[in-house]
Amino acid sequence: MRIGELMTKSLETIEADAPLRSAAERMRAFGIGALPVVDGDQLVGMVTDRDITVRATAAGKDPNRTQVREAMTHAVITCDAGAPLSEAEHLMEEKAVRRLVVLDAYKKPVGIISLDDLATVPGEAKHAGEVLRELNTPQ
Repeated sequence: MRIGELMTKSLETIEADAPLRSAAERMRAFGIGALPVVDGDQLVGMVTDRDITVRATAAGKDPNRTQVREAMTHAVITCDAGAPLSEAEHLMEEKAVRRLVVLDAYKKPVGIISLDDLATVPGEAKHAGEVLRELNTPQ
């Protein structure tokens, strides 16, 4: 199975200069915990609910005035939609992340694949469990 067959295709993104409140509202509305951050049509980061909590709220930043770019993670781990699921597993384990932004042949974001997605595939659940164990093992 290929990454593009399993990924979440209804990709929600947020602009880097949007206020954090908008990111949090979008996450709540769609029931998601992460948004790829774009500047125009370029992928520039990823913001998670944890980023908002730890990097902004805990620091006393105003969510109406603080831009997404101030709390986002700049280094985004990506994968190719045509790659096999094993590549996603490998990247998640190697980079210690729970989700990857999926890119098309033109390097544009087209979806997200998460550890939860991998766990839904018969035969892959074992691998997802191994990846999760690695993510939760202190380095």
